[in-house]
Amino acid sequence: MTVTGEETTRGVTGPWWWARWRSAVLDGSLALVSALECGAEGIPFARDAGIPVSLGVVFGLIAGSVLLVRRKWPIAVVLVAIAITPAEMGFLMGIVGLYTLASCELPRRVIGALAGMSLLGTMIVTFVRVRQSMARGDLTLGDWFVPFAAVTTSLGLTAPPLLLGLYVGARRRLMESLRERADSLERELQLLAERAEERAEWARNEERTRIAREMHDVVAHRVSLMVVHAAALQAVARKDPEKAVRNAALVGDMGRQALTELREMLGVLRAGEDVGGRRGAGVPLAAVREAAAAAAFRVVDESGSGEGPCLSELDELIGQSAAAGMVVDLSVVGEVRSYAAVVEQTAYRVVQEALTNVHKHAAGAKTHVRLAHRVSEIAMQVENEAPPEPGSAGAVGLPSGGNGLVGMRERVVGLGGVFVSGPTDAGGFRVSAVIPAV
Repeated sequence: MTVTGEETTRGVTGPWWWARWRSAVLDGSLALVSALECGAEGIPFARDAGIPVSLGVVFGLIAGSVLLVRRKWPIAVVLVAIAITPAEMGFLMGIVGLYTLASCELPRRVIGALAGMSLLGTMIVTFVRVRQSMARGDLTLGDWFVPFAAVTTSLGLTAPPLLLGLYVGARRRLMESLRERADSLERELQLLAERAEERAEWARNEERTRIAREMHDVVAHRVSLMVVHAAALQAVARKDPEKAVRNAALVGDMGRQALTELREMLGVLRAGEDVGGRRGAGVPLAAVREAAAAAAFRVVDESGSGEGPCLSELDELIGQSAAAGMVVDLSVVGEVRSYAAVVEQTAYRVVQEALTNVHKHAAGAKTHVRLAHRVSEIAMQVENEAPPEPGSAGAVGLPSGGNGLVGMRERVVGLGGVFVSGPTDAGGFRVSAVIPAV
């Protein structure tokens, strides 16, 4: 992670106001050089001013050492440099002070005012000194040289450090902004990664639920009928051998169909292990869902061919339940028409699972299946009467996973429909569903 802001503050290891020891050593070296320069320049200043030389040297040393605080008080450094300009000392302090001032986080008007004062002070002092030199005869150039020397000298001592400081300050602020943006982006990416992991975990759980529901719908109905036929086979094996043979044939057919559907479902899931040519590679959840749903909705015959279940196959579904000894009454209201494949498959599965629940919990009870074709929706209802007394010939104990109603509700609600189930006043049970046609 990049280091800015609070982490940078915690990384301060230098003395006093310096962030690093390297900065402290640099400022100390510059202050020492500046003090020596001002001390040396204090000798001619003391002679011109008529004061003791030692006093001029001490004054220069003290004034030059002010450069030590340039990072903490840059304005004070520039003001001191401007103040000692008439004494012709502090050139290094003036240059470094202007650079530090321009690179700091100060208002531009303050920087401009102090830079203008330094420029004007240097220009006036240079103008006076050059004019005095020409009056003494040290310089024999024309009068034009005086303003030229004043302007060029003042600009040469002011403009370069000022422009360099502005550039360095702007670059520093840009880098800090980029670091802050990088930190913010990294935090956002970390948050997105956490959310993506949560969504992936949710999707995996959702896929487990979906696959479990599909496998339940594929196998449960046929296995339930197999158990019912097996019970009937046991009851009539000695009394009616021909009926026992028919029931055995039905059990065998349903068992083969159930195994075929289960094998196809597991084949779809296992095929995902070789996606991209790598054994055990991750399979996209969407692909697993679509493949599992396609396999679950595919009703195949013994040869393994066929299409997904549709409403036209309800007669065959009800015939299978009737062959198992259930009394089923089918009524259809409205004009029969075709719907989207997923709508017909869901309606078929609702009726199939409801009949399976009757076999499990109310064996032998008379069941009414009603199908209504409406303008913009299709409605279905499966209602069974009160089951016969326990111990009757039709009562068969079947295991129940408790997921049938949950799976039907998820299917119907997933298409924007309404699902209602519950016991009736007569002691039976009713399952109702309404699915939008579009």
